[in-house]
Amino acid sequence: MSRSTEAPAADASVGSPAGVPADDTARGDAAAAGGRGTSSGRSLRVLLYSDDSTTRDKVRLAVGRRPARDVSIESWFECATGEMALRAAEHDDFDLLILDGEAGKVGGMGLARQLKNEVYDCPPILVLTGRPQDAWLAAWSMADLAVPHPLDPVVLAAAVAELGRRGAVAPA
Repeated sequence: MSRSTEAPAADASVGSPAGVPADDTARGDAAAAGGRGTSSGRSLRVLLYSDDSTTRDKVRLAVGRRPARDVSIESWFECATGEMALRAAEHDDFDLLILDGEAGKVGGMGLARQLKNEVYDCPPILVLTGRPQDAWLAAWSMADLAVPHPLDPVVLAAAVAELGRRGAVAPA
């Protein structure tokens, strides 16, 4: 099962209900023109895979709506199965993939390696590892960055911001 949630735009009015996307004019000229950048930075669509809903909630809470001054979260697409995450990554347009390396059945590290090998122009991948010593395994998985459990909100937000900036395309 997957769940997609729209994060309110950073420039949206305070009274807009959560889960309701702001209109294009509130997101800046670049977003209104069809891009994901805003006049104040980069807006990301994030795929979040974990079989544990508590882990998904912790990640969303730690990252927040704006992990850095120049990076905001436009939407989250949550997947509870590896098959759904693979299908979504192949067919949808995401700026960042966050995969739980501790997920049961299909772990995020194996899924990261599969995505890097099979998905053309695969977006950056952040893997959540079980412990800091698993960094070598995250490197094997071809993940762009790894953050260990227990999740530190500052470290996680910084990793999301860094990968969001990496995916930014220079203006033409």
